[in-house]
Formats: sequence, structure tokens, C-alpha cells
Amino acid sequence: MKRSEKAPTMAPTAPRVTTKEAAVHMLQRGLDRIHVFLVLLTERPVSLYAAAMLRIGYGLLYLVFLLREFPHRDEMWGPGSPWTPELARLMYDQTGWASVLLLSDSQAYFEVCYAVALVTCALFVLGWRTRAVSVLFAVVVVSFHGRAIYMADGGDNLMVLMAVYLVFTACGRRWSLDARRTRCKAATGKIANPRGSGLRHQLGDMGSILTTVLHNCGMFVIAAQVCFLYGCAGLYKVQGYKWADGTALHYVLNIDLFRPWPELSQMIDGYHVLLTVVGYMTVLVQVAFPFVLFSRLKYPVLILLLGMHVNIAVFMGLPLFSGAMIVADAVFLPDRFYRAAGQLWRRTVPRAGVTGAEAYPGTTPAAVPLQPVPASDAHPQTDQLTAALRASDSVIRASLARPFD
Repeated sequence: MKRSEKAPTMAPTAPRVTTKEAAVHMLQRGLDRIHVFLVLLTERPVSLYAAAMLRIGYGLLYLVFLLREFPHRDEMWGPGSPWTPELARLMYDQTGWASVLLLSDSQAYFEVCYAVALVTCALFVLGWRTRAVSVLFAVVVVSFHGRAIYMADGGDNLMVLMAVYLVFTACGRRWSLDARRTRCKAATGKIANPRGSGLRHQLGDMGSILTTVLHNCGMFVIAAQVCFLYGCAGLYKVQGYKWADGTALHYVLNIDLFRPWPELSQMIDGYHVLLTVVGYMTVLVQVAFPFVLFSRLKYPVLILLLGMHVNIAVFMGLPLFSGAMIVADAVFLPDRFYRAAGQLWRRTVPRAGVTGAEAYPGTTPAAVPLQPVPASDAHPQTDQLTAALRASDSVIRASLARPFD
């Protein structure tokens, strides 16, 4: 008998990819990523809740600051300030700065400007006509900062930058009177159709794209500004030998200018090991902050930074600087965090009289009974449909009446 010989089977080989095909594939992937980036940049405004948080935070912070300094307003920014309007104008000629407070040396004019500043800050917090009020808020912050530039600290400098950046963002689309007005118009159907025809439609699309691009770029610049601030502060500390040997906080706690509570500072100064650990941790967190933004490590780092700024406000007496930095850190929290916080707030503080379009998500509307059909409109098919609906309604009511397993 002849032995049956089987032909060896060849394993299927993968098709060879040429260099040209690989280059085309890489080019296509690059173009796809660019397309996704452009869609994200032009069609989807990012971090709307974070922008609203920045608006509320900086507006409220500056409003409290102006109210706190109301008894000393003339000495700080008015005609009676030691930094006289003539000296300020001489400095402006050299630096190119400007301030609306120097348009007149009248005391009445200054009082009007101060009242307008208070109203502007309040409207900015509430989000009323935010696009225009944000410009006024930036003018207020820049003008008051430039008028008393030598009486300011790091918080004023940061607030000047953030006030200018917020002009380009859509910071009034969440948690504002503008957002509430938009929801009310949508509920009543009073919003005009943005999609017209012809030139009007094209201009509307261009305006929407421009607004989205400016908002996304503004939020990116704010985040980059905070990263540069922390990175530069940490690298600058690394160069100091007092931060290297862990004694920097000892000297900070013994500066008379930054000791609002000397007894408390002396008590903390007695824990040498704790001060050394906190000093090293401060440098490490500030240097590492720009590198942990795209990982989950940013959340514990933000908590450490929050504690650091609270300690600066308490032990060094710099609440404006600490508040400005805490508000700036809010730009790195995602929108889902703010939505969860909003839902928690609504559950904690329920609002009365919420009906219709303002009802909370997840609420069950009341069942509407089937209406009887007039005899004149009776029809065999209508009768069959009504009977089927009644039968299905009874089945649904019976299933809902049974307890959940």
C-alpha cells in the first residue's frame, strides 16, 4: 500500500506594507488628528463651568476687596493718595500704563468711579450681560491696579491678567443671569431661529465659530498662565539655598511685615521638622504641577496647593493673593465635577415651585388620564386604538404598582 503523502500547508502570510503605504497611513492619521483638533477648537466650547467659576470667583473677590478698602479708598486710589495723580501720570508716560481714575482729579468723579466699580463687580458675579460687563470689569481691575501699583501684591497682578483673559471667554453661559434668560426663552419658544438663509446664516455660523475659538484659546491661555506661574515659582525656589536646606519657612514666619498673628507664627515656628517637610513639599508640588495635569495625580496636587494657599492667607496675611490663586486653580477641574457639585447643591438646598421646563432631571411627570373621544368624532379605527391604549395603560399601571425586586 502506498502511503498517502499530504502536501505541506503554507501559513497565510501578512501582506507586506511598503514604505509608501506606511507614509500614507501616518499622514492620514495625522490629518485625522488635526481634523479632530479643529472640530474641538471651533465647534465645542470647553470648560464652560470652569469659566463660570472663574467669573464668579474673581468678581466676588474683587468686590469684597473694594468693600473692605472702602474706608481707605481715598488714600489708596483717590486724589488724596500719597501716590499723587501727578506722580502716577509721570510713571504712565514711562511705562505706557493707563487708568480711568486719572481722567479727572475731582473727588466727585472718583466717588462715581468707585460706585461704578462696585456695581460692575456685582453684575459680573451675577452674569448679567456678561459679554459687555466683562470688558468693564477688566477696565476696573486694570485702572485700580494701575492707580496704586506700589500698594498691590501678587494677587493684584494675577487678577489683572485673569480679568483680561476672561474678556475672550464665554464665562456667562453657565451659572449666570444670561444662562437663565436663555433657558426661559427656550422654554417659551421666544428664541429666534439662528439658521436663516443666505448671508445671515453664514454670518451667524462665523460668529459662533469665532466665539468658540476665542473661548477655547482664552481658557488655554489661562491654564498655561497658571502652569508658568507654578513652574517658575518652583524653579526660582530651587535656586535658593534656604529652600535647599529647609529653613526658608522659618525666615518667612519671622518677617514682621507678614505676621498678622505673631503668637501663632511663633508657635508654628517651633516645629522645625514639620517646616522642613512642608518646605520641600512646596517646592516639589510647584515644580511637578505642569507635568501632572494630564493624569489623576493633579487632584491630590490641587488639594495640596489649596492647603498651601490657605496657610499663606492665614499665616502671612495675604488673602487676596491666596484667593486669586485658589480661583485660578479651578480652571483645571473638569465640567463633570461642577455638574456633580451642582446636583449635590440642588439636593441639599431644594428650590420651591420648580415646574415645567425648570424641573430637575429625573423627576417623573404626573400621569395624564386618557381623554374621552366625542361621539361625533367616533371612528372604528379610533375606537380600536383607544381600547389598545387603555389596555396598555392598565398593564403599565399594574406593573408600576408591584414593588421592585
